[in-house]
Amino acid sequence: MKQKQVLSRYLREMGLALAVYAVLLVGSITFGRPLPEGMLRTVALMAPMLGFIGMIWAIARHLGGIDEYQRKFVLETWAIAAAVTAAATFSYGFLETAGYPKISMFSVWMLMGASWAVVGLARAVIKR
Repeated sequence: MKQKQVLSRYLREMGLALAVYAVLLVGSITFGRPLPEGMLRTVALMAPMLGFIGMIWAIARHLGGIDEYQRKFVLETWAIAAAVTAAATFSYGFLETAGYPKISMFSVWMLMGASWAVVGLARAVIKR
């Protein structure tokens, strides 16, 4: 029963953090981009990070609430996904020196998320 409560709390906290992120992202794009350069524009464009910090907080609380086996599985999956992401971004860095186009840093997070999903699914299938 405790694990269901932990999962329920995590989903609520992560959902709230994602909602805050989405609202602040729309606001920063709508209102922050047109502002003249300066501190106000910088703060407005960085505002979505408050939601991102909330996501980190939700993940940290979730890790603290799950049992040791689940924690080990999740952390190993994240470590492998981070290594895959590091290898891919490092490799692309070499390709950029060969003339390939520069890619936004936002793509690193998308790659990390995709790596996390693929590695997690693969490990779950292999575990069976």
